[in-house]
Amino acid sequence: MEHEQAELLTLVPKKQFGQHFLIQKSAIQAIVAAALATPAPHLLEIGPGPGVLTEGLLADGRPLWAVDLDPDAIAVLGRRFPQAAHFHPVQGDAVRASLDFGGPFSVVGNLPYNAATAILTRFLLEPVPWTRMVFMFQLEVARKLLGRPGEKDYGPLSVLAQLSCRLSRLLKLGPGAFRPAPKVDSAVLLFEPRGADALPLEQRRAFLALLHVSFQHRRKTLLNNWLVRFTPDQARGLLASASLPATIRAEAVPPEAWRTLFQLTLSSAPS
Repeated sequence: MEHEQAELLTLVPKKQFGQHFLIQKSAIQAIVAAALATPAPHLLEIGPGPGVLTEGLLADGRPLWAVDLDPDAIAVLGRRFPQAAHFHPVQGDAVRASLDFGGPFSVVGNLPYNAATAILTRFLLEPVPWTRMVFMFQLEVARKLLGRPGEKDYGPLSVLAQLSCRLSRLLKLGPGAFRPAPKVDSAVLLFEPRGADALPLEQRRAFLALLHVSFQHRRKTLLNNWLVRFTPDQARGLLASASLPATIRAEAVPPEAWRTLFQLTLSSAPS
């Protein structure tokens, strides 16, 4: 009977969903503690899988919404926590599904590797109310988010995230912390609002579009990359107005200088 009950609560990882379930107890405890260390009235979990984080989140007592693309995961969660009236499992794609559950939220998730960047970008671009986010990424993605000017990891995601949030790394985890073990290391990042000096939400899509153009060819100068969008004189004028040399590359421009450049482009007509 116990074996049958255990089978009911088991979720088989699926490659198509990018699932690698966290099994390291110390990491589970640290992630839950970080997610709960905020007065946000509601909790939102992305990619709960079999519910290793969900259990600790539910014990806090705040209403918890848990969104997972895998219908089998939702079924397992329903069987694991049938008496939790404050628990709201939702089957859906966190990249596209409605997240109109109220809020504000403390958001947490061991994100599926194949959708982690898209999920984070959504939270940076859309008006989902959150007070903090605690997300697991492949270490490579985490390095991009934390990248500094001049580093190979520095790019559009680095700039957007750093002008939208305050970021810090909480944990680095090896493959053995997961089932099945991935082929890469992972990292848990904490995102907190920047407050009044954050890039305005309504400007972020246009800002990200500018960044993608600017980093399109990393070995080219920023001026040359901009020629698809501005005339040579416009591009030189924008760089001069921001006190940047015409020979600078996108990877050498610090986040705050990117903010200045973007504000200058808003008042410049495209070619």
